[in-house]
Amino acid sequence: MATAALVFKDVEKRFAAGGGRITEALKGLSVEMAAGVITGLLGPDGAGKTTLMRLAAGLLLPDRGQIAVFGHDALSGTRAIPDSIGYMPQRFGLYEDLTVRENLELYADLQGLAPDARSARYDELLAMTALGPFGTRRAGALSGGMKQKLGLACALLRTPRLLLLDEPTVGVDPISRRELWIIIERLAQDGVTVLLSTAYLDEAERCHDLVMLNEGRLLGQANPASFRAPLVGRSFLVRVADGGRRQLQKQLAYRTGVIDAQLQASEVRVILSEGAAPRPEPGETWEPAEPRVEDAFVALLQGSRVQAKREAATIGPGSEPVRLPPGVMIMARDLRRSFGAFEAVKGISFDVSTGEVFGLLGANGAGKTTAFRMLCGLLLPTSGKLSVAGVDMYHAGAAARQRIGYVSQRFVLYGNLSVAQNLQFFAGVYGLGRAALEARLRWAEEEFDLGPYRTVNAGALSVGYKQRLALACALLHDPQILFLDEPTSGVDPLARREFWARINALAHDGVTVMVTTHFMEEAEYCDRLVLMSQGEVLAAGTPPEIRRLAQAPDRPDPTMEDAFIALIAEHEQSIRRAS
Repeated sequence: MATAALVFKDVEKRFAAGGGRITEALKGLSVEMAAGVITGLLGPDGAGKTTLMRLAAGLLLPDRGQIAVFGHDALSGTRAIPDSIGYMPQRFGLYEDLTVRENLELYADLQGLAPDARSARYDELLAMTALGPFGTRRAGALSGGMKQKLGLACALLRTPRLLLLDEPTVGVDPISRRELWIIIERLAQDGVTVLLSTAYLDEAERCHDLVMLNEGRLLGQANPASFRAPLVGRSFLVRVADGGRRQLQKQLAYRTGVIDAQLQASEVRVILSEGAAPRPEPGETWEPAEPRVEDAFVALLQGSRVQAKREAATIGPGSEPVRLPPGVMIMARDLRRSFGAFEAVKGISFDVSTGEVFGLLGANGAGKTTAFRMLCGLLLPTSGKLSVAGVDMYHAGAAARQRIGYVSQRFVLYGNLSVAQNLQFFAGVYGLGRAALEARLRWAEEEFDLGPYRTVNAGALSVGYKQRLALACALLHDPQILFLDEPTSGVDPLARREFWARINALAHDGVTVMVTTHFMEEAEYCDRLVLMSQGEVLAAGTPPEIRRLAQAPDRPDPTMEDAFIALIAEHEQSIRRAS
């Protein structure tokens, strides 16, 4: 094993969590991370990943224990240590009113980069990140993926020996994720040691070594193959002849010996507990599957947390929701939106039916966020027709919004209010009557396990619990339509499973769901999808139909991510040829 780049020995870190409570983020953690490799840092929400990163970067001091960087005591204040580290936090602090080059200039000043070395370094980094043509563009006008690449460039101004990346691909589309990984792997080949945390466990497969944390302790450390090995003979793909994937998943999830059951393309991926044997029911076909790191993640954490809960995210007590009969719930016809001379959405059309889970996909900058904001009444179209829950959004948007629940891509609840205060505030916003208020608040706390956190400020919650609170607030008034804008961005696989179990149960109860996501496995949960590119509808249909559009001799059985990348790349090439 190579010389250790980073060593934690018996490290403890505690934080005041409000209400006199203390959170133990790291509990006597001892771990070594090798130099010259990419190490993936994994764990559920609240495992201590970000705390570890901040301690390694010198932004926090441990309450107890030792930390060494390339053999130097990190607590001694040695100047060489911060100079050898590059750190990119989850929300890198770009200055959106400054251009790309001005951001580089600012961070070069902060990092003390010699003036005579700057121009060449800027050119090198802009070429590496493919941002060269955008040097004079404001950072605020960049797509999500381009912002992440600019943040990475700023972290690399002084070539670090150790690069710390805290979930660098959160909120970016599959194309941008692949581009970021090309950069990361090139840096590793050039000798940079990379420690990277991620909520996307397909990325863990690309790491040389993996460190898994849980509740502030080391759960395991090994290469990806070693993590997968115990799952050989325990991972299966199951299908039924009639193609009823959701019903099959629901049945399998509660079957004895099954610790996980997730949709994967036209099948259900099943993980069995150790020692359990497949028990196919009539009509089911079980085939062994190659284990994944995600399978190991779930198995090590004893299966999805959702299986410990009752089956559904029930609509709950209080005022009974008015359910519309089957039919069209959202209608968009030739929908357009312009910002000055720029047309962000170019005549898109589709329908969404009652109780349908409908996905709106697209690369960063494709126009899907603009389209999504028009659909949920946050932005008026420039032209076209738009009806939501039978209401014309041009003339009665306020009436439609009373029938809508909305979960934003970014946590937009009130961080300085407690969980209980946020719930009470949104109940008031939605106009819940006194008779229903107490029942609905009690339902929200019980259904989403928020009771133990009711006095905790929302800003202090983990990502997973922030997501629970946001969904609880969105459902307080029994909406007929639920809009979800990248709702699982940055949450761990267990929280994603729990979230989607709730969404599927709501759809079963007749709630119409529209979702945007950059996580292509989630797209498989949708009944139908629209894929946008350059402001236009590029493809529409069920997940299998979208995947079939991307079939090719060298791609006979494409995944949804393969289809996303191939279809968008082909569309963009056709536009360039036409111009």
